[in-house]
Amino acid sequence: MKILFATSELAPLAKSGGLGDVAGALPQSLVKLGHEVKLIMPLYKVIKSKYEDQLKFVRWSMIKLGWRTMYSGLLTMDFNGVQIYFIDNEYYFGHDQLYIEYSFDIERFSFFQLAVLDAMGEPMSFEPDILHLNDWQCGMIPCLLDANYKPYGKHENVRTVFTIHNLKYQGIHGRERILDLLDIPDRYLTENGVLKDGVPNYMKSALVYADRITTVSPTYAREILTDYYGEGLNGVLSEQNWKLSGILNGIDTAAYDPISDKELIANYSVDNWRDGKAACKSALQSELGLPQKPDTPMAAMITRLVDQKGLDLLLHILDELLEEDIQFVLLGTGNPYYEEALRQAAEKKPEKMAARLTFSLPLSNRIYAAADMFLMPSLFEPCGLSQLISMRYGTIPVVRETGGLVDTVLPYNQYDGTGTGFSFANINAHEFLFTTKYACEVYRETPEAWQEMVVRAMSGDYSWSRSAQKYADLYEDLIRANT
Repeated sequence: MKILFATSELAPLAKSGGLGDVAGALPQSLVKLGHEVKLIMPLYKVIKSKYEDQLKFVRWSMIKLGWRTMYSGLLTMDFNGVQIYFIDNEYYFGHDQLYIEYSFDIERFSFFQLAVLDAMGEPMSFEPDILHLNDWQCGMIPCLLDANYKPYGKHENVRTVFTIHNLKYQGIHGRERILDLLDIPDRYLTENGVLKDGVPNYMKSALVYADRITTVSPTYAREILTDYYGEGLNGVLSEQNWKLSGILNGIDTAAYDPISDKELIANYSVDNWRDGKAACKSALQSELGLPQKPDTPMAAMITRLVDQKGLDLLLHILDELLEEDIQFVLLGTGNPYYEEALRQAAEKKPEKMAARLTFSLPLSNRIYAAADMFLMPSLFEPCGLSQLISMRYGTIPVVRETGGLVDTVLPYNQYDGTGTGFSFANINAHEFLFTTKYACEVYRETPEAWQEMVVRAMSGDYSWSRSAQKYADLYEDLIRANT
């Protein structure tokens, strides 16, 4: 099959979250299955400055964006065995950040979507069987295909798959603004089309017009049909449920491998994890200024500092948690309120807590390897990758039972010794606290059970192999249904 993967992020070139990790790993896995896969994404400043010598110019064109006529460059390079195409426009993508300001982002990614459709086919010398789209930044493409291309014999056989990575972010703006940017016929501007509560909604448009919808875990696919998790789109999703499926994310097991990770002071496998993690823990304690206490459990969080990640639960019980015999390490950046609260907590108890309010992939890997447990008290979590990475490094997750955390973390059972982590059900700070304290108790008092849990967690298959095959099966079914 010929597959074009359109995305606003791609790890390690340019990423801010899980979408980038998926885009960086899934296409490679599909190539290994024998399919012809190409990617297309914006040419951000961070990519252009680092890979300028490797980029090859393909062509340029002018894109009509409402009353504007904008330059669109098409460049390409090979990266990790996959050919990537880039949409170039300095005004839209020549910035230090991937995402800038919401209203401007609507314009930037409206341009990107038009440019993707303009580049498909002859300009790229590639007409895909499947156009795989991701999140609201690509959400209008199925509608634009249906309205402006297929009726005129262009891209007639292209089938669209749309993946929801996070339903909370939908690409919503006023009707006049969207009409100013995109050439959409009036028949699409209805509540049965792209409008939600009277205004255009890019995510909703994709749910209506894409041929298939996927999301990143089976549990999240069920959750988003409910009022609590549906972010106002659960009614639309229920109507389109026939084409919705949940396929669990994997991780790049080559990039996250304690056996070969160059960031670690000592590499280790499932056979010698005790010595390896002990060395990594000691090194991280030294790096972060924490006391050298090998027997004290170390808990960690690596996260965006936003309410979705359960930061309010953490802050509510943090003082009580730090009264325990525990060390706590946090890495992340985000909401200034959370940053300041965590900074103050770390300054108050520097012998128990270290907070690094930044984004650092090398430090994150060192934390995954050093910590004994990994905290994820998420209010909702479409899939989550951190719990998969932590288990691969032998770090036991403590999670709330939601989304992909349910699908990937088997709760510890003291009676039969099974499990790969600990979980709690409700959005309740003290339930989170008691579960974390229980994990510490198991760590200290039943080391044999902890060892079995670590071995079981490290032995899990977190690769993309099975999930990539499920996507390939979905693509094949879609192509077969339309021939």
